[in-house]
Amino acid sequence: MQTTPVKNFNIPNILSSLRVILLPILYIFALIGMKFEFLIAYIIIGSTDALDGFLARLLNQVTKLGKFLDTVADILFYFSTLFFIFYFYPDRIAPNTWLLIVFMCFYLGAFIISIIKTGKPIQIHTTHLRLNATLVYFLVIASYFFDTTYVVTGILISFIIGYIEEIAIFIKFGKVDQDTKSYRSLLKK
Repeated sequence: MQTTPVKNFNIPNILSSLRVILLPILYIFALIGMKFEFLIAYIIIGSTDALDGFLARLLNQVTKLGKFLDTVADILFYFSTLFFIFYFYPDRIAPNTWLLIVFMCFYLGAFIISIIKTGKPIQIHTTHLRLNATLVYFLVIASYFFDTTYVVTGILISFIIGYIEEIAIFIKFGKVDQDTKSYRSLLKK
């Protein structure tokens, strides 16, 4: 794995950093009521989440720093996304409040267990959780056009399942690569 500072300055790491740096623009658009401008900026900024990992693998520029930046950017972007959904579409969240609480419990549980089992906070990018992140990204876009209350329900249930898998991975295997695909893939090794 590449570790020199020059190798860390690459397109995937820049894209992950941009997701964090540009995040305030989304808050500005949201808070001043520029909903359409918010949507366009959200689409552009959110697309860096798919591009950074794709380009890192394609260009063979996967780095420890890149994995860290991607995790930080994901946490900030997707928790901000939760804020934006609450802000713009509280009527879609209200019926899902109890599921949101359960989701947060499992999310925090996975975070705490990762610290206990590995000595540091780790978020695994399982296939299931990557799919969920993609669904959340498209949820915000779709919510602009139609009622997504039941989609929110489905995504929260799917996230709960994903974090149960992550907790099981930490409990059984301890420290694992952040790009572990699934619990089952670890059993096959």
